[in-house]
Amino acid sequence: MAKLTSGARAKLKGSSFAGPNRSYPIEDRNHAKAALSMVSRYGSPAVKAEVRRKVASRYGMGKPRGLLG
Repeated sequence: MAKLTSGARAKLKGSSFAGPNRSYPIEDRNHAKAALSMVSRYGSPAVKAEVRRKVASRYGMGKPRGLLG
């Protein structure tokens, strides 16, 4: 995965982030995988659902889970 510098991150559109406040960048598949991994460890249930939904919508991976997931 290419390193995302702060300058490059600042230039990304808002749609390139899956979490609130421009968190969890998903500008490519590798960053989307990393976002899913990080949110599964550190995200609240609401943020997990949001990130999974956006990654699934954009890349077809990390399908949103049901009510118990």
